[in-house]
Amino acid sequence: MFDPKLLKDKKILVTGGGSGLGASMARRFAELGARLVLSGRRESLLKETAESIAKDTGATVEAIACDIREARAVEKLFDQIWQDGPLSVLVNNAAATFVAQTEHLSARAADAILAPTLHGALYCSLEAGRRWIAEAPRSTGNGVAGPAAVAGKPMRGSILSILSTSTLTGRAFTVPSAMAKSALLAMTRSLAVEWAPKGIRCVAIAPGPFPTPGAEAQLRPKARSADAVGGPLEFNPMRRVGEHIELTNLAAYLVSDQASYINGEMVAIDGGAHLRTSGAEDLLRWSDEQWQALRDQRVR
Repeated sequence: MFDPKLLKDKKILVTGGGSGLGASMARRFAELGARLVLSGRRESLLKETAESIAKDTGATVEAIACDIREARAVEKLFDQIWQDGPLSVLVNNAAATFVAQTEHLSARAADAILAPTLHGALYCSLEAGRRWIAEAPRSTGNGVAGPAAVAGKPMRGSILSILSTSTLTGRAFTVPSAMAKSALLAMTRSLAVEWAPKGIRCVAIAPGPFPTPGAEAQLRPKARSADAVGGPLEFNPMRRVGEHIELTNLAAYLVSDQASYINGEMVAIDGGAHLRTSGAEDLLRWSDEQWQALRDQRVR
């Protein structure tokens, strides 16, 4: 589908790149010629993923452990990345979530979701943005920053944020996550206006169900199967979940120069499910006993 050199000469940071959709996107970027930086909290997992991608694709892949919940750690991460040249693309992928009755959430539990999903993505966007802006030509006074903003030319930098269709529908039982993702959509649209004249483009993807072991464990406990009444397959017009290659191809296109005129947009990729459901209808049928069993399981 794509020229194998589509992302040649691009240096791409994927947060949460050690596993799940982050690792899948990173692998696809590498297949298309990108140089990668993978970031996450688990250094051993990052290195394992980086070595596997490098071996299979021949790409240069660097693994840098970082807790993006800490602003100072993020600053150090970007200092290290910029030592051998600027970043081309930031992919805000790292996030946390789990299903829970909102009234049972503690402040600590809410912060555990908001810190990486919202604050971490904001910290990364600020660190990338301020560096790109510092390198950009000064504005001419008419809103045009220089060569990076000229029609048909690549931008100085791009930010792709992985969001959720909860930004369109809201979503019961994952309220902190829905709040964080909606805030990042606002960031995407706001920075698209503020930073495009400086040569920085901001876009987003809202995936539907794309099964990964980590997400399945948090969002689909044993009592919640994909084909349950009110579950994602019942309301999905295509009656299936997504395949990783479908999302990774979309991500590759959006971070490429071929998408250089797409700015401030979020693309939903969920088979049209958000037109029929928020994705939480099955949980509305759960009994108090089912919720208590899930809380007990997490405590263990």
